[in-house]
Order: sequence, then C-alpha cells, then structure tokens
Amino acid sequence: MTARAVDGATRGLSPGQRPEGAAEAPPNGGRLDRSERPDRTDPADRSDRADADLLLAASVLLADAALTAKQAGAELTGALCSWRVGLEALRRPGWALGTAISCARALTSPSGLGFGANGGPVGELARMAGSVTYRRPAAVAMAVDAFALRIRAIAVDHPNLDSPLAKRLTDAMVAGRRIEALRAMYALVERLGVTRALTTVSPVIMELFALLGLLDENPVNDGFPWVTLAGGVPTTDPFLGLPSAVLKCLNPGPGRAERVEADSILAKVLATSANDIVSYVNDIGTLGNHGLVLLRRVECADGAVRYVLLLPGTSFGLLSNSTPQDLVGAFDGLLHTDTTYTRAARKLLLRAGVPTGSEVMFVGHSLGGMTAMNLAADVELSSRYRVTHVIAVGSPIDGKRPADHTTRVISLVNNHDVIPMLDGRGPASPNEIPDSWVELAWLDESYDYPLSHAPQAYSDTLRGSMAHHRDRVNELIGAYDGRIVGNQPYMLRDK
Repeated sequence: MTARAVDGATRGLSPGQRPEGAAEAPPNGGRLDRSERPDRTDPADRSDRADADLLLAASVLLADAALTAKQAGAELTGALCSWRVGLEALRRPGWALGTAISCARALTSPSGLGFGANGGPVGELARMAGSVTYRRPAAVAMAVDAFALRIRAIAVDHPNLDSPLAKRLTDAMVAGRRIEALRAMYALVERLGVTRALTTVSPVIMELFALLGLLDENPVNDGFPWVTLAGGVPTTDPFLGLPSAVLKCLNPGPGRAERVEADSILAKVLATSANDIVSYVNDIGTLGNHGLVLLRRVECADGAVRYVLLLPGTSFGLLSNSTPQDLVGAFDGLLHTDTTYTRAARKLLLRAGVPTGSEVMFVGHSLGGMTAMNLAADVELSSRYRVTHVIAVGSPIDGKRPADHTTRVISLVNNHDVIPMLDGRGPASPNEIPDSWVELAWLDESYDYPLSHAPQAYSDTLRGSMAHHRDRVNELIGAYDGRIVGNQPYMLRDK
C-alpha cells in the first residue's frame, strides 16, 4: 500500500501557515513548517495551491464578517428591546420613535443587516420567523459564501470534489436547493456506491451539514453551522438541533470494568507486542470493539514501571449496546469528557491498582482516541497519575485539551477518513491546533470509508510508505521501551 503526506502534517492550517516541503515530521515534535511541504514542481500545481490559499484566506475574512454581522444584529436587537429605551421614550417620544425606526431599518433592510434580528426572546422569535419565511440575514449570506470558498479550496487536494456529480451536489447545497441536492446525492451513490460516495464528499462533510442548517426552514438547528463557522465543536445535531444533553440522557451508565482472560487469538498477538505504534494499533484491532480494552505494565529501560492503556473504537452494529463502545457513546464522547467510557476506564485503573503518581500513556482508535483525550482532560485523574502521552488514531480530538499542559498529544489522521473531521476541523478548516501537538496526516490507497478508518489501514500505512511517521512516533514514546511484564484485558460495561 502506498501513501503520500498532504498539508505537511496537518489537516487544516490558517492562511500563510500551510507547510510546503517533505513529509518528515520536524525534530521538535511540532507540525511541519512551510519548508517541509512536499515539493510541487508543476507550475500549474503551484498555481492551484496559491489559489487554494487565497480562497481559504477569503473564507476566513468572510467568516469573521458573518460572525460580526450576527453579533451586531444581536446588539441592535438588545438595544431596541431594552427597558432603558422604553423609559427614555416616556421622556423623549420623538427621539425614541426615530431611534426605533433607524434600528428597525438597519435590522431589516437588504442594504443593512437584512433581517438580522437575533438574541433575547424578541430577537429569537424574529429570527425564527425570518428563517421560516426565508428572510435571510446578511450574516447568513456571508457565512454561506465562506463555506463555499472552503469547499472550493479543499477541491485542490481532493479533485474528486470537482467531478460533475460531486460538484452538482456541492453547488446545490450552496444554493440551498435541497431537492436538487438529494437528486445529486442519489446520482452519486448510484454511480459510485454508498461508501465511495461518502468518501468523495467526506472532506467537506461538516461544511455541507452547516449549509443544510443555515439554509433550511428549521430555526432550531442554526447553532450547528455558526459553531462550525467559528471553528468550534458543535453541541447540537445538524438536522433537528437536538442538544448534547439528550445524549447524556441516552448514555447515563456509571461504567464498570471486569478482568477477563485473553482468548487464543488475542494472546498470540500480545505475545509479539512491543512499544511501537504499529504494534499498538494492531493490538487495538485485535481487541475489537465489543467492550474489551487492555492495560499493559512495562518495566522500562530506565528502571521505572509505566502503564499503557489501549482503547478501541466504536461498534457500528447497534445504536446502543451494553458496552461504552456504541454509537451513542461515540457522539457522547465527541461532545463531553465525562462519559460512560471514561468512567469505566477510571474504575479500571483503580481496580488494577495502578499506583498513584505512575506514568501512563493512553492509546486509542476512533472513539478510543476521544476517550483517551477525555481521560487526559480529567483534572482528578491527571492529579492522581502523570499522563505522559495521548496517541489518537483516526479520532476527532481537536476541540479537546489535556488537563496537564506537559501531556504530549499525537494525532494520526488518514485524510480519506471521515471520522477525524467530525470535530469541525476538516481539511478545509482554517483553524489551528496547539503548537505542542504532533499531528501526522496522509492520503493512502484505502480510499473508501470505512476501510480508510480501520485500524489495519492505519497500521499498514505506518508500516509501509509512512514509516517515517512510525519512526517519529516511536521516538516520542521511547520512554516506554522495555520489558512487558503484564497484559491484562478488561471488559467494560455501561452498568
């Protein structure tokens, strides 16, 4: 299997910071700088890259303008509905009337904010009425243009987005023609199949969801696109606008951890394990996604005893099952840090008798990577143990932060993989991650989802053409080199 590094080691960079050189990760452990981006010798390629950077820069300016216009509408609405204005109207009715007319004109005129009322009970009622009656504010128009520019920019590195069927879909979404978008998606699926169609649009899936929320008649789901535009992690779903608190109600389990014995297949794989990122990913793949995790104890070369917790990802069989590794748990883990998975993992560490002050490393794939970051974000856990490393493989973790600033975060991303983009920072996003993080990204031949998301696809690439990324990660976790003296599987349950 072959692969190539893209955007240096990152999925989304701000204008002027996109790397341009070899795909080797920098010695300081940060992301690749401009001099290290893969060389584009073709003048046409260089021109395309310049155009993409300009489009991305323009999208940032438009996004800032849209957010500013939205805020201006909220402040104008608040001022117009203020009790102070009503009190002043009793003293100066002429002034109050003129002020009200000026504010209303600014809020509703096409040359002003274009029906930009929002915020507060009155403003939200006006916004909802405008959404239902297709009165689009200027802020929405600018936000739509910003998302459209992001889509055009990412098509430079993902030319399948420029194919006629894919372009028909994205153009229909930008124009707000949902029926045409459905027809285009149907044609794309009919031509390519479900997995290939999903993979084709995956680099801009968050932008497409955001456009849907901005341009439909549902006023309740508008929070999703605005958070996505600002580079945050949405806390509502893009279709109905259901808040994340609903997921907490669906995933309330206290979590439970039970020691189990490794079966013959798992025991055979663990017998050849080592402190190597490819070995860790293979071990996670062998654990499966039916509730098993693994706690490893290592007598390291420097004499210290350290621990590694391996956390697999989601089971897609059912929306909810008896383990934390289900779809409900996945969405809960994306939006929250205290989840059934993290509660069960904390109980595992206590039950296993990991000594206070021990150094631990969390390695997770997909939901497991999110859970690794959620555990690292737990102040109580980080005060009991020293979380030295978090390695997330194919995980949407960019909106999360560890409680200990010295924790080294390493993120591995296949840019064909849909899942890492669910945090709102896909290839088209201009938003940055902390400079101390190491994010290594590539494109390989595992094009179709879910193959592109499988642990085996990541391990095959790291073993093959991205072996330099493997070497870099192994260098960063070198403190865990030593003799494995314990491999204990645990079964995690919701209750």
